[in-house]
Amino acid sequence: MGKRHIRIAELLNEAPGQSVVAKGWVRTKRGNKNIAFIALNDGSTINNIQVVCEVANFPEELMKSITTGACLAVTGDLVESMGSGQKVEIQAKEIVVYGTADTETYPLQKKGHSMEFLREIGHLRPRTNTFGAVLRIRHAMAYAIHKFFNDKGFVYLHTPLITASDAEGAGAMFQVTTMDLENLPRTEEGKIDYKEDFFGKRTSLTVSGQLEGELGAMALGNIYTFGPTFRAENSNTPRHLAEFWMVEPEMAFYEIEDNMDLAEEFIKYLVQYALDNCMDDLTFLNNMIDKELISRLQSVVGTEFVRLTYTEGVKILEASGEKFDYPVAWGIDLQSEHERYLVEKHFGKPVILTDYPKDIKAFYMKQNEDGKTVRAMDVLFPKIGEIIGGSQREESYEKLTGRIKELNMDDTNLWWYVDTRRFGTAPHSGFGLGFERLLLFVTGMSNIRDVIPFPRTPKTAEF
Repeated sequence: MGKRHIRIAELLNEAPGQSVVAKGWVRTKRGNKNIAFIALNDGSTINNIQVVCEVANFPEELMKSITTGACLAVTGDLVESMGSGQKVEIQAKEIVVYGTADTETYPLQKKGHSMEFLREIGHLRPRTNTFGAVLRIRHAMAYAIHKFFNDKGFVYLHTPLITASDAEGAGAMFQVTTMDLENLPRTEEGKIDYKEDFFGKRTSLTVSGQLEGELGAMALGNIYTFGPTFRAENSNTPRHLAEFWMVEPEMAFYEIEDNMDLAEEFIKYLVQYALDNCMDDLTFLNNMIDKELISRLQSVVGTEFVRLTYTEGVKILEASGEKFDYPVAWGIDLQSEHERYLVEKHFGKPVILTDYPKDIKAFYMKQNEDGKTVRAMDVLFPKIGEIIGGSQREESYEKLTGRIKELNMDDTNLWWYVDTRRFGTAPHSGFGLGFERLLLFVTGMSNIRDVIPFPRTPKTAEF
């Protein structure tokens, strides 16, 4: 086969009347004893190309080996398609079977499979229509994120994955060590001697690139991070992963309003990018997974987000007469049921909540004059609740160190962070977007384990 093969996404738009080579995996084979129709897919598009074989022209053994899951190279003529659903099809002249897939043991036969079953065969699930669509959209969103920030002149900053500081103060961190766990070095007091460890101190996988991102913003102006983050929380929910990706812009001289404007512009840009560039995949997901997907995406792009304070939000929830699983009172951390009530039932559009109680937010958030609230902002979306969390950062050295003391935090690993408030401090703001939360929204999938290729959750680290 000397000819270069063309990916199916391009082939489907080629003009008929030429000889072509297509390579891919068989989705289905149907037909009768005279003619066979093979649906071939190579992952470049949700759409298959139809290969038409006159059975008499091919050895019987070869035709038998062409089953769902087999991998083929097909040479033939691209002709106008008589059937509905595609403009062109291939009339096969030559078929090479690269790899067979035994019908008895290949788990992806032509029938509906549950999401739970597909998670058990994570090595094969990208070959299904649903996961092909999700992973192509995941790629498109990653590209769009870089494009958005690049076009705005932001610097992409790589922050460390291994760190000695806990950005969230939540303590749910995976420890990184090279020590022999069967034989740990001890100090005279009997404590583990981390001086003997690889880095000479206790280190963990990062929960956020934000703190280092702030250092970048204090030098480069506007930066963003985009990388994996790790939380060792025992959360078995459809919205939590132990390893997930975060996008964290940090901007010098941005007040909270600038931060909200950027977050709204950013998320609308991403959704619009999906609508402009992923329509085939979105249409499939809209038909198969969530009938309201495309209309929901369009509604977000075309609307101004509501902005209101946490205090006003709590008043609305208290007056709603709704029976929530978690009772509402000023000072509580809102649950996704509360967030979704505001977005879906009360306003019917995305909401940005601001000015949360100081006690339920992280130590680095800028304190308001009232002494009770901080300049936080959460962007709440239909179906998923919080999709972005951010704040204006506390730039005052006195207030930041005071807050660290108030919380009895161990600041030995934060001296460098506090230093930025000693040397040329400046107002600055930033936010974090959980990449997989964004993907839940854009794909209509309902479980976060189904928008990342290989999910990491408690007791699960397969593949």
